[in-house]
Amino acid sequence: MASWCAARCFRIPAMNYGDLGRRASFAAGIGETSMGGALCRSNSSAPFACFSTSTHTSIKEAVQTEKAPAALGPYSQAIKANNLLFVSGVLGLVPETGKFLSDNVEDQTEQLLKNMGEILKSGGACYASVVKTTILLADLKDFKKVNEIYAKYFPSPAPARSTYQVAALPLDAKIEIECIAAL
Repeated sequence: MASWCAARCFRIPAMNYGDLGRRASFAAGIGETSMGGALCRSNSSAPFACFSTSTHTSIKEAVQTEKAPAALGPYSQAIKANNLLFVSGVLGLVPETGKFLSDNVEDQTEQLLKNMGEILKSGGACYASVVKTTILLADLKDFKKVNEIYAKYFPSPAPARSTYQVAALPLDAKIEIECIAAL
């Protein structure tokens, strides 16, 4: 059962306080409720509260550029929200062809970081403004090769980072990187 809210929502543990709980359910955001301009809905029995007067369209903005590969599914290349830019996982696809330059991790990493740079630029950021990256590798043995290329793009102080080996990546990619940049 999905829950959604057009504003910031916080789950509240379900409590049974009899009549008090029934009277408070409207204020806590159970069901479908509008509070100060924030529309909240819950299809589950777990209530949540919304603490915002803005709608989702005013707190986030999609970023898109044709200089990087288009999203492969129902997601944005990046989203601007609260002075941050959240860049979705980027692959090393050549934008003009939608294909990898080669099957090796070095070429894919180089192209991926060029693609990421175009998305960052389109969103008003740059490599120096990146505060966090997450690297997904098909093979953790490629860690050293990726680090050598990665270090050329991110000036000191380098962003905080996590790196994981995963079972598979879209299109059998060798690497995928996502990031968060300050605006």
